[in-house]
Amino acid sequence: MTHGDDGVLRTGRLLLRPWTTAPGDLTRMTDIYGREEITRWVGGTPSLPPEELVSRWATVHALDERHGCWAIERPDGVVAGTVLFKPLPNGVGEVEVGWHLHPDSWGHGYATEAARAVIERGFSAGVPEVYAVVRPGNAPSMAVCRRLGMTALGRLRRWYDVELEAFRLMAPVVVE
Repeated sequence: MTHGDDGVLRTGRLLLRPWTTAPGDLTRMTDIYGREEITRWVGGTPSLPPEELVSRWATVHALDERHGCWAIERPDGVVAGTVLFKPLPNGVGEVEVGWHLHPDSWGHGYATEAARAVIERGFSAGVPEVYAVVRPGNAPSMAVCRRLGMTALGRLRRWYDVELEAFRLMAPVVVE
């Protein structure tokens, strides 16, 4: 994985870049977050228009350069979805990794590859541990957590006002 000062990350197959207000990005974002097969797992349709989501996600990175919300661009140039690395709400500094992919991008390992890239970036920047929260029943996302090497913590209602399956990954210990 490589990353530049422009907020762009590159993996073996993917380009992780900031979402933009370009018509193509806004159309794809509207499509992703307007689908029931996505919104049922992310707590509903966003209450903000896509342009405002782009602005909010840019602010996440501006407030702390370790955090961000990226568009996951596939090798064919199509945006597969979003990968996020941001503080959990109502927490005490815990950082969440998450992914929301369009159904046409499921089953290709994009979520795992993108999440691994932002986790490695976060660990390199000093984040000590990362959490993922998954709605019960979302077996594909729980499988991504396992592929990332995350430990299941059970169901918690700690950060969002709903019971979620929680997972944690500790930064590797560096011995000098």
